[in-house]
Amino acid sequence: MKTFHSYSEVLSCIGQEVAVSDWITITQAQVQLFADATGDQQWIHTDPERAAKGPFGAPIAHGFLTLSLLPRFFASSFAIKGSRMGVNYGLNRVRFTSPVPVGSRLRARMMLQAAERVEPDGLQMTWLLTVEREGSDKPVCVAESLTRNYGAAA
Repeated sequence: MKTFHSYSEVLSCIGQEVAVSDWITITQAQVQLFADATGDQQWIHTDPERAAKGPFGAPIAHGFLTLSLLPRFFASSFAIKGSRMGVNYGLNRVRFTSPVPVGSRLRARMMLQAAERVEPDGLQMTWLLTVEREGSDKPVCVAESLTRNYGAAA
């Protein structure tokens, strides 16, 4: 895990890959909980027997489930010392470029594309996250995520 001690340290990393997250294993239980929470009960996600005969050969995670893991990827990758809170500010672009079969292990590579101070004590960051599936050359998701952090030192 990378630790920044000030916003100035964060700003010095613009244009660089800053961190790679820990691996997360996608389980059928997670997929079902996500389906229950969102109402998206499509069989390719929730019916392992039928999905095994479908186009992907196994049940797959919802694209939005993969996207919802971004906070976990951030939390396992870096911290800003002295920060009192961080918030999601939005997304500029998201693409689900490859399916995520249940049982896959995912991680994210994070490149800091831009950062700017937000008064009175904040920093807005634009991150390019490339979510990788273990054993695959193709990413499963590429997303541009905007986050804000408040309270750290200048």
